[in-house]
Amino acid sequence: MHLCRSVLFVAAFLASTTAVMADEAAAGFQDQILAGDMSWDDVLAQARVDGEVQFFYWGGDDNLNVWMDSVVAPAMAELGISLVANRITGTKDAVDLVIADAASGRTIGEGSVDAIWLNGENFYTLKQQDLLFGSFAQLLPNAANFEWDEADPRSQLNLRDFGTPTDGAEMPWSGEQYVCSANRAVLPVEQTPRTFEDLQAYLEVNPGKFAYIKPPHYLGNTFVQQVLYAFNPDGTGATPFQRSIEGLGAAELARLAAPGFEYLKDIEPLLLGGPQGAVRYPEDAAAAEGLFRNSEIHINCGFGLYAVATKRADGSYPQTAEEIIFPAGNMIKNKNYLAIPANAPNPAAALVFANYMSSVEAQVTKLDLVGYPAGIDPWKLDPADAAALEAAAPAHYGVTQDELDDNIAPDTNASLVEVIEATWLEYIERGSSLPLEEIVANAVANLAP
Repeated sequence: MHLCRSVLFVAAFLASTTAVMADEAAAGFQDQILAGDMSWDDVLAQARVDGEVQFFYWGGDDNLNVWMDSVVAPAMAELGISLVANRITGTKDAVDLVIADAASGRTIGEGSVDAIWLNGENFYTLKQQDLLFGSFAQLLPNAANFEWDEADPRSQLNLRDFGTPTDGAEMPWSGEQYVCSANRAVLPVEQTPRTFEDLQAYLEVNPGKFAYIKPPHYLGNTFVQQVLYAFNPDGTGATPFQRSIEGLGAAELARLAAPGFEYLKDIEPLLLGGPQGAVRYPEDAAAAEGLFRNSEIHINCGFGLYAVATKRADGSYPQTAEEIIFPAGNMIKNKNYLAIPANAPNPAAALVFANYMSSVEAQVTKLDLVGYPAGIDPWKLDPADAAALEAAAPAHYGVTQDELDDNIAPDTNASLVEVIEATWLEYIERGSSLPLEEIVANAVANLAP
C-alpha cells in the first residue's frame, strides 16, 4: 500500500512538473517570437512538437469545408501538423470559449483554441480583454503579401478591423464587399436604383419587392450602417462612424444617425409584406436568397464579392441575376482575419497555420474552389502570382471590378455596432415613441462593461 501511494505521488508530481515545464516553454516561445528572436525554422520545429492546430471557424459553407479537408489539412500534414477543424455555427462561440478558458486561469499553452476566423466585434472583444497572442502578423514570412504602409490608404483594411487597430494581432485572410444583386427578369437596367432615394422611388411603384435582413444579424446591421452613411447630415459619409463610442458620444451618434433611421422608418411600409400591413424581415442569408430566387423580392443584398457567380453556378440564384452598384459610394468593404488567442494551446502550430493560410497557394485555391475573395494584396505579389490570383477569381456579371472598387466604404467602428443594432430594434422593430436621442443613450448605457 505504501509503495502504491509512493508511486502515485511520484506520478502526480511528475505530471505536475511536466505541465509547469510545458507552460513555461509556451510562455518562453511567445516571448521569443514576439521579440523577433526566433528563426522561422525554429518556429517550424516547435510546430511539429505541438503536433496539431485547433482551428475554430464558421462551418456553414460546404465548399469551404471541403477545401479545408482536401487542401489545407494535407498542407498542414506535410508540415507535421494535424489540422483539427472545429466547425461552429457562430464565431462568438469560439470567443466565449477563449474567455472561459482565461477566466479559469488557463494561460498560454493551456487553452482550447489556437486560431479563430473572425473580424469586427469578435476581434474587438478579445482585444478589449487582452486575450490575443500579440503582434505576430508582420513577423510571418508571408507578411510580404500584404500592404502594411500606413501612408498607403489601401493598407487600412490590414491595419484596422471595424475601426479597431489590428496592431498585428490578427492576419488578414479573406476580403469581402457588401454587394446587391438584381434579377434582370423582373428589374430592367434602366430602373435599377443606385441610391437609397432611388430605392424608395422604385418601391413606391413596386411595393413589397425589397427586404433587408433583420438586425442584429450582421448582414442587416451592414445595410443599416450604409443607410446611416448615406444620410449623414454633415455629408461626411462613413467618416464619423469610424470613431469609437467613447470618442463620438451618444448624443453625437444620435444626431448623425437620425436622418438614416427616419429613412428606414419611412420605407418600412414599402418593404416585403408592408403593403399587407405585416412587414417581413428575412432572418438570415438563406431566407433572403429564397425570396430572391422566387422573385418575391427584386434585389438581394449581402456580403459576397463573387456571390452572383457562385450562386448562379449552384442554383441559389436565378441565371438572370447580376451585380449592381448600390448604394453608390457606400458599399462596405472589409477583410476577415485569423487571430491567435493569448492562451492558445499550440502557439507555434497556430503561427505556421496562419502563415500557410496567407500564402499565394492557399489564397489561389480558396478563391478557385470556394469563391472567397483574396485577403492578400495583389500589388504586393510578383507578376506571376498576381496573374494566378486574377485567373482564379470568379466572373462578375453586370459590373466590373473597377466599378466595385470605386464605390467602397469602410465598416462602422466595432464599438458602435451594438448601439446601432439596439437602436434599430427599439426604434424600428418595436416602434418606440421615445426620442431617438434617448433610445441611443439607453443603448450606450446598456453596453456590456
